[in-house]
Amino acid sequence: MIYQTTAEMLASLGEGLRAARLADNLSQTTAAARSGISLKAVRNLEAGKNASTASLLALCKTLRLVDWIANLSPPEISDALFDRPRGAPPRRRASPARRRSHA
Repeated sequence: MIYQTTAEMLASLGEGLRAARLADNLSQTTAAARSGISLKAVRNLEAGKNASTASLLALCKTLRLVDWIANLSPPEISDALFDRPRGAPPRRRASPARRRSHA
């Protein structure tokens, strides 16, 4: 696996978004309107600059890049992971230490 800096990853993401938008023959203005985000947000995302996660998700949905989002989400965890073995003591909640009063 090749490790990139955050800036390189953002630039690569922006290039992919731009390529997908152009493949759909959409202007930045149209993509922004269809996504319900600002034109500035689209420009920032494509430039690899800071933008909100909500803006990224909205643009990905508009550009039919939902598979990108699926690749970002954690894998499903089996419910069996949370099963307690038979006879195990009940779980205790972590709580702050209580102060004892010395009277």
